[in-house]
This record gives sequence, C-alpha cells and structure tokens, in this order.
Amino acid sequence: MSEQLKFIVEQLNREPFKKNFNLITFDSLEPMQLLQILNDVLSEIDPKQAIDIREEMPEQTAKRMFTLLGMLKYKPPGGISEVSSFRQGLVIGSKPAVHPILHWLLQRIPELKKRAYLARFLVKLEVPAEFIQDDVIAETYHQYEELVEAFKNIHKECEQLKSSGFSTAEIRRDIVTMEEEKDQLIKRVERLRKRVEAVSNHQRMLELARQLRVEKEREQSLAHQKQEQKNQLFQAEQRLQRSQLQLKDLQQAAADAKPESLMKRLEEDIKFNSYMVSEKLPRELENMRKVVQYLQKVASEPAMGQAELRELEGKIKETNTEINQLIEKRMVRNDPMDDKLSLFKQQAAIIVRKKESKVEELQEAREELAAVERELNMKSGQAQEQGGAELIRGDEFKRYVAKMRGKNSTYKKKRQEMAELNAEYGVLQRTEEILRERHTTGQQQLQSLEAQQGISGYSDTQEELERVSAIKSELDEMKGRTLDDMSEMVKKLNSVIAEKKSALSPLIKDLRILRQQHAELAPEYEQKKAQYDNCAAGLESNRSKLEQEVRTLREEVAQEESRYHYLNCMKEITESQIERAANQSEINQSMDLQVRRTALREKYITHTAEQDSLGKVLRQQVKQVRENQESNMKQMKMWKDLEKLLECKKQCYLKAQNQTPIGHIIQDVGKDMLVL
Repeated sequence: MSEQLKFIVEQLNREPFKKNFNLITFDSLEPMQLLQILNDVLSEIDPKQAIDIREEMPEQTAKRMFTLLGMLKYKPPGGISEVSSFRQGLVIGSKPAVHPILHWLLQRIPELKKRAYLARFLVKLEVPAEFIQDDVIAETYHQYEELVEAFKNIHKECEQLKSSGFSTAEIRRDIVTMEEEKDQLIKRVERLRKRVEAVSNHQRMLELARQLRVEKEREQSLAHQKQEQKNQLFQAEQRLQRSQLQLKDLQQAAADAKPESLMKRLEEDIKFNSYMVSEKLPRELENMRKVVQYLQKVASEPAMGQAELRELEGKIKETNTEINQLIEKRMVRNDPMDDKLSLFKQQAAIIVRKKESKVEELQEAREELAAVERELNMKSGQAQEQGGAELIRGDEFKRYVAKMRGKNSTYKKKRQEMAELNAEYGVLQRTEEILRERHTTGQQQLQSLEAQQGISGYSDTQEELERVSAIKSELDEMKGRTLDDMSEMVKKLNSVIAEKKSALSPLIKDLRILRQQHAELAPEYEQKKAQYDNCAAGLESNRSKLEQEVRTLREEVAQEESRYHYLNCMKEITESQIERAANQSEINQSMDLQVRRTALREKYITHTAEQDSLGKVLRQQVKQVRENQESNMKQMKMWKDLEKLLECKKQCYLKAQNQTPIGHIIQDVGKDMLVL
C-alpha cells in the first residue's frame, strides 16, 4: 500500500497535475477532495469530465464516474462479489476504493486517452427494437454502423502507418533501386529473347511455357482453396465436438439431479446452516459483545498510575494464589462422583471443540471449493473464447487414455513400417544411381552417333517435347481428380450441413423465442437498472451523510463523557478538601489540648516560629559577613600575594638547581645574599 501511495503522489506531482503533495498531506485529504482529484485525473483522460464536483449532485457524479470507468474497462478489486462495496466506497470517497482507481489510471494514461477517444466513435448507440422497424431509422442506423466500421479501418491504417516507420527518403531510395532492377530485368529479357529467336519453333515453345506457368498458378490457387476448405471443415468438426461435449455434460447433470440426492444435499445444508445460526454465530457474537463491553469499560475509566497498577497486580497475585489453594483442596477431597462428572465434562468439551473445528474446516473447504469453481469457470470461458477445447473429466478422460493407447500401438506399427520403407528406399536409391550411370553412358553414345550422322540435339528436342506432353497429360489428369475431389467434398459438406441444420432447427426455434423474450425484457431491465442505480446512489449519499452525523455525535458523546468524568473527579477532590477543612475546624474548637496539638494549624504555627528563628539567625550571619567583608578581602589578597611569592621562590630555586653555580649563597636570619 505504501508503494501504491508513493507512485500516486509522484505522478500527481508531475505534469500535467502539479499537485505538490507528499504522503502525509495526500493521506489526510477529505473524501470530497479525494473525489475531486479522481475527477481531475479522469478529465485529463477525457476532457468532457472537467467538472467541479461541488457544483454537481453526488448521484450524478457517481453515475458519471461509473460510466467512464466501465468504458475504460476498469475491474474493481475483489471481483463481482465486492461490486456493491466498491460502489458505496466510490460514492462516499473512501480511500480503499479511490486509491486503487488512481493507481490504475495513472499507470496507463496514454492508453486510456486513446481508449476514451475511440469510445466516442465506437460505442454504439442503443436504439430500441420498436424504433428499428421504421425504414428511415433502420437505414440511418445502418449508415451509422457502416461509418463506424469505416472509422475502424481508417484508424487501423493510420496506426499501421504510424508504427511502420517508413520515411520519404527510404521510399525514394527503394524506388530508385527498383527502377535500376527493372532496367536490369529488361536487359536480361532482351538478351534471352535474342537467344531464343535463334532456336527453331521458339514461338510454340514460348506458348507451351506460358500455358505451363498458367496451369501451375491455377494449381497453386486450387491447392490454396483446398487447404482453406480443409481448415473450415476441421473448425466445423471442432465446433461439433464442443457442442457434443456440452450436450453430454448437460445430460449428465440432468441425470445426476435425482430428487433423493437433491433432498439429501438440502438436508445437509440445512443442518449446517442451522448449527451456524443457532450455536456457532450466537456464541461468537456473545464473545465479541463481551470484548466490546470490556473495552468500553476500560476506555471509560480514567488513566491509572504506577501505584494503582502495582495494587492491581498484587490483587491478581492474591486471587491466583486463592484459586490454586482451592484447586489443591478439591484435589485432596477427590470425590469419585466429581471425577466422573469432570471426565464427562472433559469429553463433552473435546467433542464440542472437535465439532467447532470440523465446522470451520467445512466452511473453509466450501469457500475454497467455490473459489476453485469460479476460477475453473473463468478459465474454461477464456479457453472457449480463444478457440481452445474444453476440459476433460471422468469417463471422458478414461476414454481419451484408451484412445491414446491405441494410437500409441498404431504409432509403433507405423514406425516399424517406416524403418522397413527406409531400408527399401536405400536399396532403390542405389538402383537409381546405377541406372543413372547407365543412362549417362547411353546418352553419350547417342550424342556421338548423332554427331556422326549430322543431327546433333535431336534426342534432346525429342525428350523435351515428350516431357512437355507428359506434364500436360498429368496436369489434365490432376485437374480431373481435383474437380472430382472437390465435387465429392462439396456433396459431403452439403450433407453434413443439412444434418446440422435438421439437428439445430429446434434449438434455433427455441433461440428465437428466447430472443423475443430478451428483446421484450431488455428495456424493462435497463429501466429498472437505471432506477436501481439512481436509488442506490441516493441511498448511499444519504447513508454517508447519516454516518457523518453519527460520527460527529459519537465524538461529542465521548467528549461529554470525558468532561463528566473530569468533573466527577474534581467534585470528589473538592469534597475531600471540604471534609478535611471541617475536621480541622472541629479540632481547633476542641477544649482538649492534646487534640488541639494534632491540628494542622498548631503544626503550621510551630513550624512558622521555627522558620522565623532560623531566618533571624541567618540574617545575623549575613550582617556579620557584610561587616567583616573589607578585612576579609584584604586578608585574602595578602594570602594570594604570599602564594605568588612562594611560587616565585620555588621557580627560582628549581632554576638554580638546573644551572652551574657561579658563586655561593649566604643565608642569614631574615635575608639571603649571593656572593660571586
């Protein structure tokens, strides 16, 4: 979540938004401000959304955002089951609903801009069926659809041209190279034409070569058509197989749906749900209520200090010791009836715990099964949309395995036959080489004889004519076979199509009836859906307002409760002080001297007298210090001078000890002399 917030803040601080947010300011935004930021991002994608949401009703804002997000193909987190909570969150501007939308939009703004631009032209207008029956409206709508298709084609061509990367310089270079190649080809054709004109019957040979080329092209086109028809036939067979599998699954589901099995399943569901409603959920609800009451009680009490916490810990220790003593007394008593009852209670508690754990496991298994079934349906739907085959289950998988085993044995036989054919192919290849050697020797002898007779090249021309005639005969035969195969294939396809039509005719009739019902119910459904959306948006907005009011009232109640507790505490403190003052006044008015001495007044009077005497002594000391200050300062100065003199003598003495003596010192009482 922190990475998501960082990405959103970074993108909003860049062009073109320039919001200048940080994580704290963005996270502290109000719901209305958060919705305005979402609207700004949507207006960057689609300029029509540039609206101040304060000037718009909440229902209209929610409906406009829902429509645009649906057009941009945004899928809310959590799937279909969380759509209602997502709508509610978007209406009130909650962070868990708005933050994922901002993250998704800011990740792909260029792509979404393009999608929003195309949606203006490609989202078709829905015209009711009763209006389409009018010829003018039908013709106009048909023209509108043609224009939409033309826009699609033009947009695709434009995108291809943009992505092709061709430039005019490259195209000019290609044109120049193509013109050069064209000149070279013209020269080569002229040279070949001059060489061919020297050969006798060149016109007839050219005509035969042209016919051969035309027939080869026709053969290629027929082969292409044949391959297309095979592909269409294969796709039709696959669709037939898928339809048969779907029909078989439906038949099996209908066969398994017996009344006894359905009743048994319903009874199990009823037992499970009744246990959940009557035992498990009330117990959990009661536990949650106790926890809430305990937390409310703790929150309502004033804050405790360390002394109170120590006191509570001491009470807890005392209670634990009492509990342990009671347990020891019970164990010493050791009543056999109590032992039996405790054993039964333990067994009952174990059974209850096992039952609760099994119920939780069953609930988790059901949720997991439902999730797996949803995922399986989604994957199968995606596979069908992409043209893939459906999943194989149960008996079909066994039949598939048996079929694959048969194919495996057939594959082994065919592989053995292929090995034998390869060996035979090697023998035939060697025979072909020997025959070619003999043929070359015969050709050489024939050419030498033709040269001797003066008719060299006769055999080559004869072979060429025979080869051309053989090719022509093969082409004629191939065309005949191809036409026969095509006619036979067309007959088979027509028969298969007729069978499919006869099989699908009742389904088509049912489909027509269902389409009519759908056409009748669709307008009513859209109207009800629009009413529901409007009502839901209005209720959500009212609910958000009421929740805001409840929140403010709860805050006021909490403030008043805290003020109430504070005033109670102050009241108790004041009462204790008043009670203490009353006690002291009674003590002061008492005639007993011993009682009066315990009064605070007497204590304070004695304490005040002691402090007054102490103050007098201190003032006397201050007076003495002030009177002796001058003499004391002089004495302190003399002591400091004496200290300096002694330090100087010490330094002189040390210096004299380090130097060589140049005389002697005579010391007398009160004086020192140095004699050189």
